[in-house]
Amino acid sequence: MFGGMLSFEAKGGRIVAMQVAAKTNVFTRATSLGGVESLIEHRASIEGPGSKSPESLLRCSIGLEHPDDLIEDLDQALR
Repeated sequence: MFGGMLSFEAKGGRIVAMQVAAKTNVFTRATSLGGVESLIEHRASIEGPGSKSPESLLRCSIGLEHPDDLIEDLDQALR
């Protein structure tokens, strides 16, 4: 089984992106590659001042959780 990466921009900029990340329950807010758990991060915050990443960008590393659980978690966080 393989994981994957995806990135998306939340409508509403930095504040909304941070709120979406905070509302996830299955995804863990962290930066890592190579683990088995699903992670979500606000890229510009990780990169710090001078980041060229959009303020609305969220990056997800997909782990071994059931896909339906991950979809449901993102769906509820985006509401």
